[in-house]
Amino acid sequence: MTLSPINLAFKKTKRENRPALLTYTVAGDNTKKKSLEILNSISKYVDICELGFPHNTPIGDGGQIQTSSYRAINNGIKMKDIFQIVKNFKKNKNSKPLILMGYYNMVYQYGENKFLNKCKQVGVNGLIVVDLPWPDNKIFAKKCKKKSITFVQLVSPTTSKYRIKRIIKDSHDMIYYISMLSTTGGKLKVSSKEILKNYIKIKKIKKSKNIVIGFGITSKTIASLKNADGLVVGSSICKEISKSIKNRQNPVTNVTNIVKRLRKKIS
Repeated sequence: MTLSPINLAFKKTKRENRPALLTYTVAGDNTKKKSLEILNSISKYVDICELGFPHNTPIGDGGQIQTSSYRAINNGIKMKDIFQIVKNFKKNKNSKPLILMGYYNMVYQYGENKFLNKCKQVGVNGLIVVDLPWPDNKIFAKKCKKKSITFVQLVSPTTSKYRIKRIIKDSHDMIYYISMLSTTGGKLKVSSKEILKNYIKIKKIKKSKNIVIGFGITSKTIASLKNADGLVVGSSICKEISKSIKNRQNPVTNVTNIVKRLRKKIS
């Protein structure tokens, strides 16, 4: 069985004895061109890139990511542009595995099969569909698997042990643990110790699964969570893009510097 690019990324970071660094940016923020430039630039320092498709009602996203989404939507980003960004990114010899993240409505509108065919064609390696929980995602997850696309399941601190066991059993190469009950970018209301304690409980169910932690991770908190398989940073990157635009600076340089710093803290 050939290992997926996502699985290979985790194998590499485990050999290097560090967590995988996953970054999240919104497709088309602040322009289609800049969005691709950011991906190309940070790809040297990250292990897996998450790319969000902008949505006008992003129920799981906090203020920073919403602002990024509105910017991209105002700039006229469409699904075809998002696929084009992925396709161009994948032409880069330094490109990393890419996970598209969004909401089911957009997949549904596009047509499930057509959407997955397009993902396969442009080189999408994984999908996170925030509002398609287990067990409702079983059929869709199977379709993803047939196309060798990793469907990423989500678990949270309130997911029951019964559900967690079932989700892990049905999961592919990666599980996303939402560290706390809030939207993205929320201030850590829970100590890193508490997050890791919950995380370890889930990890014990099946040690071979790659489980990443997301929500509330910043350069201040990342080092304290480095026992995880992977850590996702999104809001602080989106915030940096906003700041760069406001200060008329180049977001590509500023975001790359942030990502370099994050990587140093977990290496």
